[in-house]
Amino acid sequence: MPTDTHASTATPVGCTNFKLRQLTRRVTQHYDQHLAGMGLKITQYSLLSHVDRLGPLAPGELARRMDMSASTLTRNLQPMVAAGWLVMGEGVDARSRLVSITDAGLEMRRQAQRRWKAAQLALNEKLGVATVAALHDLLDQGLAAFHEEDNHVC
Repeated sequence: MPTDTHASTATPVGCTNFKLRQLTRRVTQHYDQHLAGMGLKITQYSLLSHVDRLGPLAPGELARRMDMSASTLTRNLQPMVAAGWLVMGEGVDARSRLVSITDAGLEMRRQAQRRWKAAQLALNEKLGVATVAALHDLLDQGLAAFHEEDNHVC
């Protein structure tokens, strides 16, 4: 059972899910506005970045590493394969596949990385660096608690 590392006696008010989804929508809009001129969404940039960093890998492993469902990954991969940024190639056997980034995908990621950095700096400015750092810490704690829970499933 997670322990509260903050000496707060405040009781949460409202729905945590609603508040997180509200913030997530606003932050996604913020990043998407910075990437809009490229025809790329933040989810696509994240996918390009993961495939670039992790190298060719199976879709299931990519979904796991990105903490998303296989169906969500498939839905996000389709337009990126169609755009020529990613390819689905053969894996270790005839039944398996590997997702790889193309030269066009590397170039798109390189160009988008500048816009992503501008979006991150603008978000830091809007919220304050200390708030963003604290938010990252809280999110990491929350994710760790869920991963710990996942590891205890029989």
